[in-house]
Amino acid sequence: MKVIKAANLGVLFLLELATLVAAAYGGFGGERTAPVTWLLGIGGPAVLIALWALFGSPKSRYKTRGAVRVGFELLWFGAGVAALAVAGAAGWAVALAVVCVVSKTLAAVWRQ
Repeated sequence: MKVIKAANLGVLFLLELATLVAAAYGGFGGERTAPVTWLLGIGGPAVLIALWALFGSPKSRYKTRGAVRVGFELLWFGAGVAALAVAGAAGWAVALAVVCVVSKTLAAVWRQ
């Protein structure tokens, strides 16, 4: 069981990275002018990184707990899902959402 729990922590880390990649993909995708594309493609992940550093990281300055933490993670990971959906990658959006729900549920049950 220890190996499965450790694997879930690895999946959670990969989900964080996948959310950042999804935000960049969503920003660079679509029919927009070049400045807007660059702004969204780089700015979206940058905003997510700043939010994670402030509220989501284990060493964050402003710790979130309980329902606030759940809401923050729902919005944070949801941003990645939404970016994929807007970019036209609906299958990837669904996959990211499903893996997030399963992994976060296991993390809550196992108190990770």
